[in-house]
Amino acid sequence: MLTDEVWTDLVKVVGGIIRDRNGKLLAMNGTADHLHLMASFHQAHAVSDMFRDIKAISSDWIHSSFTTMRSFAWQSGYGVFSVSKSMARKVAQYIDTQREHHRTVSFEEELVALLQRHGVDYDPRYIFD
Repeated sequence: MLTDEVWTDLVKVVGGIIRDRNGKLLAMNGTADHLHLMASFHQAHAVSDMFRDIKAISSDWIHSSFTTMRSFAWQSGYGVFSVSKSMARKVAQYIDTQREHHRTVSFEEELVALLQRHGVDYDPRYIFD
């Protein structure tokens, strides 16, 4: 559902939400069905509150800006991974190439491989909705 037309301003909207809470959007990209972002959040804001706000405000913006997308909704969950400063540029480059990357690897395959590679326990019943 996230077309190029939506993406153009969605990055600005999400960046503004984060900036309004004293954070900084460092990278954002994705495909028609998901997004990746790298951001620095201010310590006064819990990560869960940041994602609640990003999802709620951007959904409202999509609904009001694109009348054909009134049924748009983000999935209920999200994944968060910390990134060391030494890896930040590599992660930003990875995010910048999301569209090309997901032509060969699905988001679902990639997430499961990432979790397994880093020894993160997960229940497959709950990682996708």
